Amino acid sequence: MILTCPSCRTRYRADPANFAAPGRNVRCAKCGHIWFQTAPEPEPEAVSSPVLSITAQRPASGDAPTLGDLVTERKFGGGTGPGSAGENSRPAVRSRMMLRAGGIILLLIILAGIGWAAIHYRQGIVRLWPESSRAYGAIGLPVNLAGIDIRDVGFRQELQGGVPVLSVTGKLVNVSSRNQAIPHLRVVLLDDSRRELYRWTFDPGVETLSPGGERNFGTTLSSPPPDAQNVNVSFADDDGQ
Repeated sequence: MILTCPSCRTRYRADPANFAAPGRNVRCAKCGHIWFQTAPEPEPEAVSSPVLSITAQRPASGDAPTLGDLVTERKFGGGTGPGSAGENSRPAVRSRMMLRAGGIILLLIILAGIGWAAIHYRQGIVRLWPESSRAYGAIGLPVNLAGIDIRDVGFRQELQGGVPVLSVTGKLVNVSSRNQAIPHLRVVLLDDSRRELYRWTFDPGVETLSPGGERNFGTTLSSPPPDAQNVNVSFADDDGQ
């Protein structure tokens, strides 16, 4: 049988016995093109003459390919055409890579959304799960469930009519998104070893603060303990005193 390369038209003579049904892939020794060669139709009678050695015939002049120049190729994965395995597998690999990349991007978007919600709604999360306040504090995002910050606390001692008087000042700030009722404040005097010496409560002079609102406060104590070195101001509602 005569084989003709579909690409460069080089012709080869081959033994039909090498091509069992339905056929097989072959590669051109001249241009390297691979094509699927179907098996020849069965002959009614066996050929009695000996099979000639395989040679190649070219339409143009030049050295003819030898027997080793004609390379038969095994079919890969039952392919029915030239290069079926390599050509068909590449799109499948690209599809798997695209799906994997899309899954990673989707996972990153979900994690970013969870992180944003955990920060934006941290007050609600701490109300439902108080233990989470430690985690927020550890990353520099303390949660104030009261919605009111006590800032710029300071104290000064001076004589008024020959009597020592301690003045404590500070500022209240509404850090929430709604109006907040302002409870009484508590002042605790401490010595150098942080031992409590004296405490009292007072009315800061404001009932509510609107979102972002601020209010200065101040209170005094006559004849404070002489060992008082530190002042702590907090909400009296913390322990009802």
